[in-house]
Parts: sequence; C-alpha cells; structure tokens
Amino acid sequence: MAGYRFAAIAAAAALWATPSWADSIDGSWCNEKTGKTFQIRGPTIVTPGGARLEGAYSRHGFQYTVPPQEAPAGAPVTMRLMGENVVQLQAGDAGQPELWRRCEQTS
Repeated sequence: MAGYRFAAIAAAAALWATPSWADSIDGSWCNEKTGKTFQIRGPTIVTPGGARLEGAYSRHGFQYTVPPQEAPAGAPVTMRLMGENVVQLQAGDAGQPELWRRCEQTS
C-alpha cells in the first residue's frame, strides 16, 4: 500500500513540475511588423484580411485555408500556441514561421 501511495505522490510531483500550456488560442492576435490582426473565437476566425470563416480549432492550435480574396489564396495556415501570449503562424510553404502576440500585450 505504501508503494502505491509513493507512486501517486511521485506522479503528482512530476505533473506539478511540468510547464503548463497557456489557457487557449482564443483572442485577438497582432503582428508587430505588419500591424495586421486576427481574432479567434472557438472554430471561428476573422482573418488578417477581415474574412470571417470556420477552421479546425483546438485549445492550443488552429488551422484554416486562406480565402480567395487574401494572399496567399488557397494556402493552408497552421497556428500553434507557444505560450500564453505568443502564437507561431505558418502560411503555406513560406519560409520562417511568423510570431504573433496577443494584442493586449503589444499596445
């Protein structure tokens, strides 16, 4: 019995020491270099070009396809929450991913 109690305490301590993810990708995001923004609310995104559409949502990620009126039209966009205030965004086969910050943090 004492062995099980020790294992439970050790597992809890390991979880306590593991860094946690930020709450969620929902919110307003800003690109400091371009001045563009986008907003995510569950599966809905308002893109940097102003289009409102649905995407593939998870608490720490989001994916959508760039609409025809925006560049690069038809490209897949993948976002990953990197911390509470930073999202990594990769559009299509573009070179380096972009880092976007929560708008509340940049103003």
